[in-house]
Amino acid sequence: MVLNGPIVARGSIIPAMELPPPVIRDWDYPRGTASIVLMARFAAENGVEGLESYEHAPVDGQVDARQELAVVRALVRGLGGEDAVALRLSRRYRVSAFGIFGFACISSPTLGDAMRFALRYLDLSFTFCIPHVTVEAGRLALAMDDSRVPGDVARFLLLRDLGAIHTVMRDILPDISLRSLAFRHDKPSTVDEYVRTFGLAPSFSATSHVATLDPLLLDKPLPQANDQTVAVCAAQCELLVSRKRERSGIAQQVRERLVRLGGVDAGMEEVARQLALSPRTLRRRLFEAGTGYRALLDEVRQALAEEMLDTGALTVEDVALRLGYAEASSFIYAFKRWKGMTPAAYARRNALRARPGR
Repeated sequence: MVLNGPIVARGSIIPAMELPPPVIRDWDYPRGTASIVLMARFAAENGVEGLESYEHAPVDGQVDARQELAVVRALVRGLGGEDAVALRLSRRYRVSAFGIFGFACISSPTLGDAMRFALRYLDLSFTFCIPHVTVEAGRLALAMDDSRVPGDVARFLLLRDLGAIHTVMRDILPDISLRSLAFRHDKPSTVDEYVRTFGLAPSFSATSHVATLDPLLLDKPLPQANDQTVAVCAAQCELLVSRKRERSGIAQQVRERLVRLGGVDAGMEEVARQLALSPRTLRRRLFEAGTGYRALLDEVRQALAEEMLDTGALTVEDVALRLGYAEASSFIYAFKRWKGMTPAAYARRNALRARPGR
């Protein structure tokens, strides 16, 4: 929520805070190896075998979200899915485990700045449940959306993720404390680990998973704030996510299939079938990735068209035919939209550039 006026907290008026929505809306994004390394070591310490190969994964490596999900499931099979296990694990997620992303958060000027940064670069984190931060009615609320997390590990990951976020916030601002905490699930037989993790006993059978804090904390200066450090870290994070978002996730899977089809429009239904998804699900996931089927088809066709025209061996009509256009005129119109010139003009320009001495 973006507020348009001041809010009141404990008798004081503070300025409205603009907290952006999380940059991702689903858990299926590539991740760094920090989380699986941490879980593998936690498993080994607790006598769970079979995850030893993950303990020494390269720090600059990347894993698919489903690979991390498989590690979570192995951990749950070995130790059980009790709340206490998830909460104990969550306390291992210190801010230092997340490299540049963590350094940027801890070096931010205020807690509000750290939250904005984390939401903007959430795909550099570990979370499966998606956090949403709102400020209204004199409270700062952190709600966790677990609606798309696989049901067999949803409760485990909810507790791990929220517990880990709280642990990281305590690393960033040691004197932070929650006002309240609520979960949708029923109350377990003991809440001791909840209290150890969050510093208070939660309520259960609530309408949502949500933690609340004093909104004045948003303007609280962080003890390790450093403008130079956060600027350097932010630049590196931007580079990391730009590369990752460009060539990963559902959009890249669609690109790969369209390339295999030679840029021919087989229809979103066919691409969805190849990905074992319904067309509706594919449309939704592409929307969440900030793109769409037609946009990706255009992107692939443009790249293939340029590649074919660069050879100098194919006519415009040949390229149009190979890309699945019924008429060359449709291809010429599309190419002018992409490049601001006709495909013939593009081919002539590239031929001139390729001549010796030019």
